[in-house]
This record gives sequence, C-alpha cells and structure tokens, in this order.
Amino acid sequence: MSKWIAGVDGCKGGWVAAFRDLTRPNHVEVRVEPTLEAITDADEQPEVVAVDMPIGLPDRVGAGGRSAEQIVRKLLRGLRNAVFPTSARSVVYAPNYTAAIALARSSNVQPFAPSPPANAIFPRIRQIDGLLRRRPELVQRVFEVHPEVVFWTMNGEEPLSESKRSIAGLNLRRRLLRQAGLPEEAIAAVAPPRAQHDDVLDALAALVVAENLANKLGRSFPDPPEVDAHGLPVAIWTYRKPDQQRFKVRISPSSLPISPGDIRAAYARIASHIRRTPVWNLPRGFGHDGPVSLKLELLQHAGSFKPRGAFNALLSQPIPKAGVAAASGGNHGAAVAYAAKQLALKARIFVPEIAAPAKIAVLRSQGAEVVIGGARYADAQDACDRHVAGSGALRVHPFDADATITGQGTVALEWEEDAPDLDTVLVAVGGGGLIAGVASWWAGRVKVVGVEPEGSRALHAALEAGGPVDVTVESLAADSLGARNSDAQRALWRDWRMATEPGGAAALAALVSGAYKPRSGERVGVLLCGANVDLAKLGELAA
Repeated sequence: MSKWIAGVDGCKGGWVAAFRDLTRPNHVEVRVEPTLEAITDADEQPEVVAVDMPIGLPDRVGAGGRSAEQIVRKLLRGLRNAVFPTSARSVVYAPNYTAAIALARSSNVQPFAPSPPANAIFPRIRQIDGLLRRRPELVQRVFEVHPEVVFWTMNGEEPLSESKRSIAGLNLRRRLLRQAGLPEEAIAAVAPPRAQHDDVLDALAALVVAENLANKLGRSFPDPPEVDAHGLPVAIWTYRKPDQQRFKVRISPSSLPISPGDIRAAYARIASHIRRTPVWNLPRGFGHDGPVSLKLELLQHAGSFKPRGAFNALLSQPIPKAGVAAASGGNHGAAVAYAAKQLALKARIFVPEIAAPAKIAVLRSQGAEVVIGGARYADAQDACDRHVAGSGALRVHPFDADATITGQGTVALEWEEDAPDLDTVLVAVGGGGLIAGVASWWAGRVKVVGVEPEGSRALHAALEAGGPVDVTVESLAADSLGARNSDAQRALWRDWRMATEPGGAAALAALVSGAYKPRSGERVGVLLCGANVDLAKLGELAA
C-alpha cells in the first residue's frame, strides 16, 4: 500500500511539489500545481505536506517577526536575510502593498514595514491561512518549513557558505540532498514549466522534513510550536538526526511549571526591592572573536543573584508569625536574611560548620539568627526542617521551589532587555535554581549552557542518570559551588577590579578555558553571579 508525502515550495506557476512514496523511496515525482489545496487533495493523498510558507499569523509581531523567524535567523547567521520577518495578520490581509505599509506604520501590530519580497508572497500566505482555517483537519498534515534551515541541519548545524543563487551554492545543496538519501533522478531533473531549479531543490529539502515527520520525528523552532488566535501552529520545522538527543535537553515553555508570564509577574512583584544590575556588552573578549555580554549580577544586594528568589518567595505567600527559615552554605542565607530584614520579618538561618566566616558575618549583619551545626550542608538542612516542623516557620528553599526559580528567572528578563540578540548564555550550576529560571525565560529561543566544575557535577550526573542523584563535592573551594579558584576569577580582579567568588566566575571560566568553544561571531552571554569572596583568599590568588 502506498504511503505518500510531499515537500512544497512556491513558484511562478503556483506551487512546486515533490511527491514521494515511502514504500518505494526511489520514486519521486515533481510537478507544479496552481493551489496548495490541489496538493493536499491530490490523488496521492500525502499524509504529510511540508511547505515553505509561513503558517500561523499572530495579531502582533516584534522587530524580527514571529519568534520562529527570530530563532532561525540566529542559526543561519550569514544567510539570516534568507528568512524575512512575517507580518502580523492584519498587515498580510491588507488590500494592497500601500495599505499594508500604512497599517504597519500607523498601528502597533508590528514595528517594521513589509518588504517588497514579503508582500509578493502575501497572496500565498493568505491562501494557506484560509485553507487551514477552513479545513482545520489539515493542521495535522501540513507543516511549515524553511529550506535554508533544513540545509543548516544537513550541514551539521552550520550555515551554508554559499547562496543558492550561485552555482557553488546550488551544487552544495544538491550534495546535501544526495547525502539525505534522495534519488539522483529527482535532484538532477529538469524543473517543470513555470518553476526554477532552485524551487525544486527547496521542495526536495522540504520533502526530507516531511519524511522525518511521517516517522513521528522532527524538530520545531520554537519547541513546542506557538499557536495563533485561530489555533494554527506557529513554528518552522526541520528534521532531527538520531544523535541529537544526548545531553541536549530541549526545554519548551508548555512543559515547564514556570512560564515567561510567571517571571514577568515575579519581576513586577520584586522590582522595587532588588537592583537592576548592569550589563557590559563587549564587541569581543576573553579569547572570543565575537560579542560577549556580561551580566553583572554579582552587584546584586547581598552579593549574589539570590535575593531575587528570596524576595519572590516572601512576597508571594503569607508569612507565619514564626518568620522564615533557610539552610544555606552562605549566599542563599544572606539573601533570605537581607529580604527578611527589608520586609521586617524574623529569619533563622542554619549553616554547616564548613561555612565561610565571611558569609556567616554577612548573615549576622542582616539581623538573622544564625544556627551553626553539622559537618555538611545536609546536616544544616535537617536542622532547618526540624525547626520548620516544630515552629511553623516558612522554609525558603534555595533552589527546589517554584517561587525561588521564578524569582531567579528575572535576571534573564532584565538581561534580554539590555542585550536582546544573544545566541548563547553561560550560567553556573549549583543547586539548579538559577539555571532553571534562566532556561524558563529563554526556553526555545536562546541556548542556555550550564557550567559546572569537575569536582561538583550534579547536573551532568543527573542528565546521565535521567533524574536527580547525590554527588560528592571534591573541589577545593567548597564554600561556593564546589568550583576551584580559576583563571577567570583572577582575570576579573586583575583586569576589571571585580571581586568574584569561585562560583561567581565559573561561567566565565568555561569561556576563558575553552571548555565552551563558541563559533566565530557567536553572541555569547556570561552571567557573573556572586561576589561574596574571602578577600584574604582573593589577595593570595592575585599575588
């Protein structure tokens, strides 16, 4: 029994479609049809149709168009102009180009005027939009693709060096299609009337994704797709290679307990109690030839990012008469103590005997009652839990709590406003609250890289095990994330006169050491998250 799929691209004659029978993989038929409906309803009845045309039109879009275009433009870098921003629904449906420009300029639906190439495909966008709205059952069969994103995937997730308008670019795309398993007869065939050969190559690239989707695979940007006001998905699909899953955790907004909206609400709640820390956007630095953005969260109240989570926890729920309690090696306790003092609440902080004296002094300076006991952090946590059970105090967890994670995520909200075009951010991982909040904000839009020292690899171990596991901290600087004193910490003091604790500099250490190697021109963000360092140790390091 036949099992057909189709890859589709727009052309002068309407739509060029490449049909393939998966029961006879060498059989590919290419032809031009006047409408997309003629393809979805063709005799072949393709079960998946991958089409190079925008699907889903938000009522409002940003400067880069839909989030799908914003994401893939970053991936394509030098060829990013191959993906132009899709206009808002009302602009696409304007009666003519002049009206579309006037609407874009006079309303708040989008901050740009549609380009002539974009306007030229508005009729096709309206055609596919009308078809899917009129026949919603087709949404399960019709998917948006972009050929340059497909070729990016085929090319090892590297943008192609040549435009498809050049002979070298066409030959490169042909080679990639061969490697993807398409028959030579289809790749080298003469284009049908009213279609160009590059139209056919784009339809064949879409066909590769259609086969992947037919096998229940596929990869979308964003992941998962967004949905417009008419229920149509908004995403650009490519195919997923079998080896793309290992240690690449794809976080999607719908799968998280915390959404960007939750983070915005938390920011409104805590903004008057925290510092908006500065961002230094450098054209290059730290051994990288591209832009580097430093978020100076080490300048936050109490010397770390943690007051964000602490304030959110204390301001988002009733506080019992017994006050609040926390177990901490230092920074979390300092944050809870600071927040409690500002809100006129009682705080009791439990710390292990190995806690740094400098951090204990900070706790006491904030008016908290400090209880020292136990050789390990777990002992302090046990003592805190007993106190909470007996007194009814509110326990503020350092990382495993929605309120804490949501508060930490506000650092990313601020950062994106000051550095809106980052490709990647490097974030130190301790308990995981900070990176969880950052990833919740940027899910599906910016690559978030967790940085751990060799001697404290909790996230790495959890990914290997498929869930949380206990780890042994074997680094020297156990008072902060288990990180060793690094060249990054030394460089920040020597060159910038910024005093950072080892954990606070861990993310930068990944860049300085080459543990994370960005591609040329990649826009990298580095979160400097803590400044509570023993100054005597810093002096020894700098000597």
